[in-house]
Amino acid sequence: MITLLYFAWLRSKIGLAEERLDLPAAVTDVAGLVAFLKARGGGYADALSDLSVVKVAVNQEYVPFTQPVRAGDEVALFPPVTGG
Repeated sequence: MITLLYFAWLRSKIGLAEERLDLPAAVTDVAGLVAFLKARGGGYADALSDLSVVKVAVNQEYVPFTQPVRAGDEVALFPPVTGG
């Protein structure tokens, strides 16, 4: 099981701040996880339609979409952060 965290407008579109999910056997990396979530349709498909504006952290570290994921991980999805 992994913990998914959604921030900012991703949270609004998906309708959840957090959820726990059993990883399907075919999901081995962030890209596979995002594809799985997108296939759920609705708010997931809308929120994840343009991955150029989605950043990911696994266990509180920024990672590329090629990063492996496994049970016990915390995966956060959020828009790019701007300073000011």
